[in-house]
Amino acid sequence: MSETVTFADVEAAAARLRGRIVRTPVLRHRLLDEITGGTVLVKPEPLQKTGSFKLRGATNAALLLDPAARRAGVVTHSSGNHGQALACAAHMLGMPALIAMPADAPAIKVESTRRWGAGIHPFDRHGVDRDALAAELARQRGATLIPPFDHPHVIAGQGTVALELLEEAKAAGVTLDALAVCTGGGGLIAGCALAAEALAPEAEIWAVEPEGWDDTRRSLEAGRRIPADGTGDSFCDSLLSRQPGALTFAINHPRLAGGLVVTRAEVLRAMRFAFDHLKVVAEPGGAVALAAVLAGKLDARGRTVGIVISGGNVDPAVFAQALAA
Repeated sequence: MSETVTFADVEAAAARLRGRIVRTPVLRHRLLDEITGGTVLVKPEPLQKTGSFKLRGATNAALLLDPAARRAGVVTHSSGNHGQALACAAHMLGMPALIAMPADAPAIKVESTRRWGAGIHPFDRHGVDRDALAAELARQRGATLIPPFDHPHVIAGQGTVALELLEEAKAAGVTLDALAVCTGGGGLIAGCALAAEALAPEAEIWAVEPEGWDDTRRSLEAGRRIPADGTGDSFCDSLLSRQPGALTFAINHPRLAGGLVVTRAEVLRAMRFAFDHLKVVAEPGGAVALAAVLAGKLDARGRTVGIVISGGNVDPAVFAQALAA
């Protein structure tokens, strides 16, 4: 397996995924443009088959396994969205799957993963090395480990989000000035950066993270991978990677304009806005890019800005907080 990823890999992934995933629409709303003073194009991945963009990378990686590897099955660790995605991909291809999930993962994500037929291996989010655990589970089963973000085939699949967005923008005669992407380990924004570099080379690419989990922002500023400072809560549960991946950071460091950080209150406001006006249910981690634009942390005035709402698998009690905000 090559440890490099190119735009050609993103294009190949798009062809491979055609007919297997949902090509989500690009949304606009007059009020969003009025609030921001720009033209905002929204890519709503909650409308994806498993409720997040993760299905793209997981399915691309699974499709590239040879027949023997498919028979042995796949293993990963995930707080929920990648686990659901890999479980769905495995179900599509008739493969067994085992997902290591934090014991405190949202119940909706655990149950959704189980419904695709995957086994669940719970672990302590704070006391277990999840990478080592998943590697050992894969070794025991003779299965293939497909990690959530630091994997070339996963990154290429995730890049189809921006590929589709930029194709839609071009068809509408619009050129993107900036793209804001929800960022955890960096797989989604790495794939998106490769697509944007090829199709919208003048566009700024911004990573957006929740307070206390801004490891990508800190790493970009330092020029090397450094961990989050650990002060954040678990509200944006899908974005709690300790530090950027080695492969994702190698892609992102020379291509990203920087990182933006949003507060819990800003995320709640974005979740409510998405529900009220875009008619999209966004989970906290999936709403951070929208939060950055609504809060003016990414200046959209007089510009065309793309944003990704990356997932919508939100616990009902958490979503009730957004509706009450």
